[in-house]
Parts: sequence; C-alpha cells; structure tokens
Amino acid sequence: MNHGNLLLRHAARFMSFLCALALSGVAAASAPSPRLADDPRVANAVQLWAEWVEYQASVDRVPGLSYGIVHDQELVASGGFGQANPATGSPATPDTLYSICSISKLFTSVALMQQRDAGKLRLDDPVAQHLAWFNIDDTHPADAPITIRGLLTHSAGLPRESDFPYWTDADYPFPTSDEIRTRLGAQQTLYPSARYFQYSNLGLSLVGEIVVATSGQDFDTYMRERLLDPLGMSDTFTDIPVELRGGRMAVGHTALKRDGRREVVAPFQTRGIAPAAGFASSVNDMAKFAMWQFRLLGDGGDELLRASTLREMQRVHWVDPDWQTTWGLGFSVRREGERTFARHSGGCPGYFTEFRLEPKTKVGAIVLTNTIGSAPGFYAAKAFDLIAPAIDAARKAPDKAPARNPEWDRYTGVYDNIWGQVAIVPWEDGLALLELQSRDPAKDMVKLQHVGEHTFRRVRKDDESLGETVYFELGADGTVRRFQRHSIWMNKLR
Repeated sequence: MNHGNLLLRHAARFMSFLCALALSGVAAASAPSPRLADDPRVANAVQLWAEWVEYQASVDRVPGLSYGIVHDQELVASGGFGQANPATGSPATPDTLYSICSISKLFTSVALMQQRDAGKLRLDDPVAQHLAWFNIDDTHPADAPITIRGLLTHSAGLPRESDFPYWTDADYPFPTSDEIRTRLGAQQTLYPSARYFQYSNLGLSLVGEIVVATSGQDFDTYMRERLLDPLGMSDTFTDIPVELRGGRMAVGHTALKRDGRREVVAPFQTRGIAPAAGFASSVNDMAKFAMWQFRLLGDGGDELLRASTLREMQRVHWVDPDWQTTWGLGFSVRREGERTFARHSGGCPGYFTEFRLEPKTKVGAIVLTNTIGSAPGFYAAKAFDLIAPAIDAARKAPDKAPARNPEWDRYTGVYDNIWGQVAIVPWEDGLALLELQSRDPAKDMVKLQHVGEHTFRRVRKDDESLGETVYFELGADGTVRRFQRHSIWMNKLR
C-alpha cells in the first residue's frame, strides 16, 4: 500500500470537508433572518388587535386611522382604516400624511442634543445665553435661572403657549418666529424654574430657536440635512404641507358634536410653533424614525446622535411633586405596569397621534388619526399587551409556532348581534374570541379549543379546563353563517 497516496487522499477529503463547512457557515451567515410578520403567532396577534382598533375607531366616528408596529429593523405590520379624505373617499394608508402635532418635539429635541454633543451648548446653560432676545418677565427672579434642560423637561416655569389664540380662532393664527419674539417680553413666567411640570409649546419652540442660533442654519434646512434626509424620511415635513391636503395628506376633523358629527377643520400652518407642533409625516416614515432609535440602542454607535445621548433622553430627568408626571429630555418617559415607554402624543386642530417605543424590547407602535378626540395612545398601548408577547415568543422560539388546521380559517371573521360585535381569529392551536367593545383586549380575549365538527369550547384561564361550547353553523354552500355561545347566536358579518 502506498501510504503517501493514502495520506494525500485523506488530506484532500479533510480540506473538502473544511471548505464545505466554511461555505455552509457563509450560507448560514448570509441567509436572511425570518420575518416576524410571517410568524403566525405575530400575524394572529396583529389581526386581533387590528380588528379591535377598527371597531373602537368606528364607534368613535374616527374618519381615518393609520398604524404601524415596529420591532427593531422590521415594520412588522402596517395598515389603515377609514378615509383620509371622506369627501373623495380616499382611504387611510401607511403612506397617508398626517399632522403629527407634538410628536414634532422629539425631532426638535434630537436636534438640540446633536448641538449639545457637538459642544455648541450645555443643558444647564441659561436660555438667555443663546437667545439674546429672551426677555420674558421672570416673576421669580431669585429662583434658579431658566435653562435649556428646563425647556426639554417642561420644568422651566414658562406658560404653555406663546400669547396668541392659535388653537381656537377660526383662522388658527400661529405666530411667526418674529411675532413670538415680539410678544415674549409681554409674557410672564407661570412658576419658579425647576419647581413644577408645565407642558409648554412655547418652551419647545424656543428649543428650535436655540438650534437655529447655535447651528447657523434655518430650522427646516437643519432638520432636513441633519436628520430627515439621512434617515430617508422624504415624507416628513417641518410644517404642514397644505398644498397636499385632501390628496396625500389627510383632512383633519373636529371633536364629536352632540349629534355625532365631526366637521372638517380648515388648513393651517404652525409657523413659529413648528418645532413644537408643526411636523407632518406618515406611518412608514415614522417607522424609520423608530428603527433608527432601535439601531442606536442596539449597536451603541453614533449614527446622527450618540447612543449614550439617546439613552440619556429616554430616561427620567424630571419627576413632578405629584410623583405621577415623569419626563425625559423631549420624551415622555412613562412606566405602565411592568413596561417603560419612551413616547410622545400629539394633538392639534384636526389630528390626534401617538408614537410609542419600548426600548427594552425594541417594539414600537405608531397610530395617526385625522380627528380631534380620538384615542391613539390607548390603541397603541394595547398593541403592547397583545402583540409584544407574540413578538417575544417568535423571536425566542422561531420554530415553535403551534401547528393548526387551516380548515378552521372558515370560522374566523367578525360576528354581530344586538349586543355588539365579536372577532374570531386563529390563535395558537385553536381560535381566539374577543368582544370588540372590550377596553382591555388582552385580558378579555377568550381561547377556544377544537373538540368536534364545527365545535369548540372555551379554555378557562384559571386551570385551562374547558368551559362552554361554541358551535358554528354552516349554510348550504358550506360557508359559516353564525355561531352559538350560551344559547345566543351571532351572525357573521365578514
């Protein structure tokens, strides 16, 4: 036997094995991660939440609503209900533009912190150090000076607004920057600085003025070059694009009248108040804003802002004496149950909005509506109860999605009787039932286990024993017509 040839053959086989192993590693490394949107646990949770939101918004007579659910770098779900412009019937979609109102403050606060990181200012600088025209009548001059930190945390003692009736007068007379400056000297502080929380659009408008003063650029140019364009947010504007209203931009509506109507709100621009309340955007663009923050929190880099600075913004810097109001730097930082959110809501003539992130889980919810008096914050909060656990389960065990019978899809849909409406969606290895008037859908959802032909039973939450029967009745064509529970029938709507 030629031992040399044998060794060569073994060496060749070993090298082939190493190459194959390396190639398989490359293939594994380059293979795309599974999309959370494709996991049935996530898809079913989104479907149940969306059915619930659509019902709630319909009952509240919300003309149009757009939503998005984000996890890290994935837009897990997005959609819309109702109409962006009821006069033309144009639907609300994830690309529909809305005034995002006070969510604008987050963009302005990021810009300010960019200037801080660049060494152009300090948070404890007096405002007058950067705005020579800051001449408000300080009624408590012996107390702490009014600082930039106070503006960001709404603890500067300033009045809520610049002294113009822009929220209520028919033509919404938002002041220009020059008008804000002129009127400021005639205004007085409300509280001593650093004494109480007082939400202030005036304060965040001044933050925008400080960005202009320290950067040497006008506000729109700065925001476009330093934040919006780098993030690809081409559908975000620093003031309302009134020329797009009724087309790409949703038409705003008033709060509900006593007769159940909502009236159309006239177009407006926020001008000098734009840093506090003037931005317009879409769900798809706001999702990019959320993803950027999750990238920073995950990678610890310095993409447009230091990661440490974003974390600084999203932790509590102010606690009011009531121990109920907590605020970060620009962000509302709120503890709800076991979850901590960095968020901001928005409300202005014709629009209510919510942008909510849970930094720990990298889950975000965006809800934009074209009416006053809707409940986007409530809808977004409930997304975390229903959808976030499904995302967590899909991430931790992507191959453990329960098997289920596709034949059961025939039972899913929305059902109705005189008492209200019910949604039935796929859930785990059975179905889930939810009365859509529920105010706590995650708690009130009922799981159904298949026990026989067209028959399910409720799974009790206390010990997982089986409760009452839910029986589905089919028509002659084989489609489900209705179901019975507690001897009560509910008819299928869709």
